[in-house]
Amino acid sequence: MQHVKIVEVGPRDGLQNEKQLVPLAVKLELIRRLADAGLSAIEAGAFVSPKWVPQMADSAEVLKALDLGGAVAYPVLVPNDQGLDAALEAGAREIAVFGAASESFSRKNINASIAESLQRFESVMRRAQAEKLRVRGYVSCVVGCPYEGPIAPAKVAEVTQTLLDMGCYEVSLGDTIGVGTPASVHQMLDAVLKTAPAARLAGHFHDTYGMAIANIREALNAGIRVFDASVAGLGGCPYAKGASGNVASEDVAYLLRGEGYHTGIDLTKLVAAAWHVSDALGKPPASKLAHALGRQA
Repeated sequence: MQHVKIVEVGPRDGLQNEKQLVPLAVKLELIRRLADAGLSAIEAGAFVSPKWVPQMADSAEVLKALDLGGAVAYPVLVPNDQGLDAALEAGAREIAVFGAASESFSRKNINASIAESLQRFESVMRRAQAEKLRVRGYVSCVVGCPYEGPIAPAKVAEVTQTLLDMGCYEVSLGDTIGVGTPASVHQMLDAVLKTAPAARLAGHFHDTYGMAIANIREALNAGIRVFDASVAGLGGCPYAKGASGNVASEDVAYLLRGEGYHTGIDLTKLVAAAWHVSDALGKPPASKLAHALGRQA
């Protein structure tokens, strides 16, 4: 039975898009439940400016409360050297850096071209390697951009290869606004896989138009065996008002189990975690499975 890994991004990518501030105790209980459910990689926070992302202001406290030397990996987002300093002080063992396949998206979000944004990571990458940190890369807007529309697959391949050449052990390909379909995902992966092996790629599909599960199935067909997902579907799509964002971890785990893949995840415990964090946020889970199975013990 082939193994497929789910990288849980709820505590970071999910919660950072929630409007209400989530207490530290709630974050830690969520992470504990996710680890207990069998998730082996859980994004724990982001060392970014609290002015722009106040939800992540307690990331150092989160990391210091976790067993960073255990079997579960707790990567954190690091945008620059200042963020790396804070991550190292908190004891981080793995970090993530972000790039984009869209020039418009890159300039609108960080006021830099794609090339300039990647250059900013050179110092971070050198220092991370010296500190023996694992570095994961992300590429945003791999199918479509909210500002310029469809993205050329060749551009995605170029940015992906640059991140791999810089030293990222894996690159996660993100359909940031969830406009992808199996056909467009196939075209994108076909281009990327010409230069990068499937074993060093991951899929990060948003469910804005309800296509995430179908797109994951297409990526599985292409040989991808790592997928990002967010418990309870936490996090919205900031570029589509009222739309869902991250695909729910429990829905992805259910798909994978049904397709005959091994994930090491206890679905009952994962659904229970989805309901628990949703109750804490005062809203129902966004996942289909959580509603189908109901509240779990």
